[in-house]
Amino acid sequence: MTKLRTLLVTASTFAVATAITPAFAQDDTAQTSDELRQSEIVVTGTRTANRTALETAVPVDVFPVEELTETGRVELNQILATTVPSFNFNQTAINDGTDIIRPATLRGLSPDQTLVLVNGKRRHISALININGSVGRGSAAVDLNAIPTSAIGNVQVLRDGASAQYGSDAIAGVINVILREADHGGGLNIRYGAHVTDPEGLNRSEVDGQTTNIGGWAGFGLGDNGFLTVSGEYSLRQRTNRAGLDPRQQFPSDPAYDEVERNFDRLNHVYGNGRMENINFFFNSGYTLNNGVELYAFGGVQDREAESPGFYRRAQDSRNIPEIYPGGFLPVIGGDVTDYSLGGGFRGTASGWDYDVSAVYGSNELDYSVNNSLNVSLGPTSQTSFDAGSLAFDQVTVNADIVKTFYNMLPGETSLAFGAEYRDESFEITAGEEASYIQGPFPGAAGSQVFPGFTPESEVDEGRDAASIYGEIEWVPNEKTLLSAALRYEDYSDFGDAVTGKIAGRYDFTDQVAVRGAIATGFRAPSLQQQYFTAISTNFIGGEPFEIGTFPATSPAAVALGGGQLDAEESTSYSLGTVITPTNDWFITIDAYQINIDDQIFLTENLFGDEVDAVLSNAGVNADRVRFFQNGIETETKGVDIVTKYGFDFDAMGTLDVSAAFNYSKTEVTHVPENALIPDLPLFSRVNTLTLEESAPETKLILNADYTYQQADFNLRATRYGDVLVPNADPDNDFTLKSDWILDASVDFHVSEKFSVGIGADNILDEYPTMTPDGLNFNGIFPYSSRSPYGFSGRFVYARASYNW
Repeated sequence: MTKLRTLLVTASTFAVATAITPAFAQDDTAQTSDELRQSEIVVTGTRTANRTALETAVPVDVFPVEELTETGRVELNQILATTVPSFNFNQTAINDGTDIIRPATLRGLSPDQTLVLVNGKRRHISALININGSVGRGSAAVDLNAIPTSAIGNVQVLRDGASAQYGSDAIAGVINVILREADHGGGLNIRYGAHVTDPEGLNRSEVDGQTTNIGGWAGFGLGDNGFLTVSGEYSLRQRTNRAGLDPRQQFPSDPAYDEVERNFDRLNHVYGNGRMENINFFFNSGYTLNNGVELYAFGGVQDREAESPGFYRRAQDSRNIPEIYPGGFLPVIGGDVTDYSLGGGFRGTASGWDYDVSAVYGSNELDYSVNNSLNVSLGPTSQTSFDAGSLAFDQVTVNADIVKTFYNMLPGETSLAFGAEYRDESFEITAGEEASYIQGPFPGAAGSQVFPGFTPESEVDEGRDAASIYGEIEWVPNEKTLLSAALRYEDYSDFGDAVTGKIAGRYDFTDQVAVRGAIATGFRAPSLQQQYFTAISTNFIGGEPFEIGTFPATSPAAVALGGGQLDAEESTSYSLGTVITPTNDWFITIDAYQINIDDQIFLTENLFGDEVDAVLSNAGVNADRVRFFQNGIETETKGVDIVTKYGFDFDAMGTLDVSAAFNYSKTEVTHVPENALIPDLPLFSRVNTLTLEESAPETKLILNADYTYQQADFNLRATRYGDVLVPNADPDNDFTLKSDWILDASVDFHVSEKFSVGIGADNILDEYPTMTPDGLNFNGIFPYSSRSPYGFSGRFVYARASYNW
């Protein structure tokens, strides 16, 4: 609390000082500022039209696609992590499906506590649930990387709880991706780059991770009253590898193997980004009928093929069969992700009420394969590639909204909004082929090495539906005051119902200084994945393999150990901030927040021991170890966001736009539940507790400068990531990733009105995170932690060209 108070006092002092500083901008900048503000009309967090980002009662940031594509990053999660200071995205490695569909966090909360919209409509979550030790363990979140930048017009980030307005998941905030809308013109962009780096401590240089990205869009008129915008993108990223050399003995202690042991290539692991190939197509369209009703439709499809290499199996490893792999093998998990979305509806005005009726379908499927592997229990005749099964999630959302502004209901303007929503969801697990999971006649672990396939007993086909109604009012009694309130009721067919509310307000003391704040309750419904995911897998704990059962929350195993029907997570959030515009082209926003979450859902530890065995035996459950999802974690998150932007116009010498964005966020786990049957049984470990508290940097600062001179555009971006703790079961083995500055730079030249070329480098200084200490780095093979907030791939250099018409 002391740190937060210090930050607020410092920020407020700075803000007041700048607010009373005499204006020094030139008079001719007022028009530029007005154009800027008009371009930042927000449709997120308010249902009143024509309100800009600087006029809202809660903080909303608007990022046009031109700003999002200034660096060499192509994945939307990576882009937002270097644009939004409270948004974080980790580079996972050797983490199964999480390497294929990577989670991201907002304000240090769980990935599934942020709602994602596309064109203001709820986006479906991914089929994957993260069950390993990464950030976001136990969550199933939206795959933002399924949306290509070529399809985006702008991204709006609401940094405030909004469950009363949008429903489940909107605890940390809302990310609204607005698709590009054009009835003419187009663009083609080509980018190629690679990591050119000298990894710290590895005594080698690398050129890898070669990335090709080709994207384009085109706008077409539909008669005189409509538009169709189509976009497509292809990207191919090769592997990166920051593994250290493997010093362990690879072959049996036999003189016959001495020479092959000496000549063995000890760079046998792959630790970094796996190979990934994406193809995306999106469209956005609208047509206005003669009666003024607008028909609209949008959607997209992505096919992604990606890989996640596992641990190398040495030649002498009991998990290897020398007849198949004489020198050992590196198994690779393959993931084929297919993502569909299609939405449409109509909107117009009737009797003074603006209405919007829509239906959106979304689907995400992850098909697992295992390659360069074997099933050791099948012996020397084992196949080496396997179909390991699949996960699938589908969602249908039907929504109706109406809104009207009244000028005589109350003094000033009063806007009323009402709406209803119906949502149907389904989750499915399909078993893999028999060889991927069976226990054969030979000794050894069952199933394909690195990732045993889903068994028939793990198959799931479950669904649910939910219905909700809401009401919202915004009142502007005078030109200085804005007040709003929202109330929402939701009823789910599985766990029950929830009521959430929100009140917010804003008061403008002068044209330059305003205060704003909100109080909201929120909730997140347990996902179908959390309720029904079932799998038996081999996990390594202390270097030993154990068969682990992940069971549904209502399964006999979970119920026997104190589990049961999952309930909704509940939150209460508070925000208080100020908006300062010292001059027409300079703004500063400061927003403090606190978010309390109760009944947070978590994945338990692997529960085992004599007492657990006795309980499971009495319940008739045959499992070595058991884990399941359960409610009960309570957290408190406090933070502050500061954003400022200023524009300089140097006439013939060009223009310069500078901005700074800062986030401080601190999460504390205030309660961990105990097991009622076995009080000493640890349900949530020290490592997982500290991961919730410390996985995101406590502070993050983004400084950005865009300079335009004649035909050249220059961009310089510096991001400072604060310390991150890497926890261990033994507190003596905790270590800290020290704060780092990451510098990105690029320059683009407009060769002609339509054609431009550019070069750039991300992480131009080739920074790497603090190296993992000896004894914790798997014999030096994994030199860096995947908890690094900026990854561990090193410098990335690129060239790009674009053609617009």
